[in-house]
Amino acid sequence: MKETKIYVGLNDSVSKLQRFDTEKYIGLLKKVCNAYHVPFSFTTAQGGYFHESGEYTEENTLILTLIDTDEKVIREIARDLCVFFGQESVLVTEGEVKACFVQEKLDI
Repeated sequence: MKETKIYVGLNDSVSKLQRFDTEKYIGLLKKVCNAYHVPFSFTTAQGGYFHESGEYTEENTLILTLIDTDEKVIREIARDLCVFFGQESVLVTEGEVKACFVQEKLDI
């Protein structure tokens, strides 16, 4: 299976500050995934990076994980999140993962 992760920083690209509460961004992320009808999971993280100018920035980040999602849909979601979250760019990573579903029922 193919696993795709989209990393979306929460600092605005112009002000370099987080404009809204993290929960508001999470709600928007969920709405985007629902609109594209894709199953998803996400985590929140903190990280830092360097701008091309050499300036260092730390920010909160949402990491969206999608499994076996169409490449075109992934790019559309990434573009939407980039625009809606006011980002210069978002990072998309892909890799193959071994996965299986485990099902078990308790007999009572």
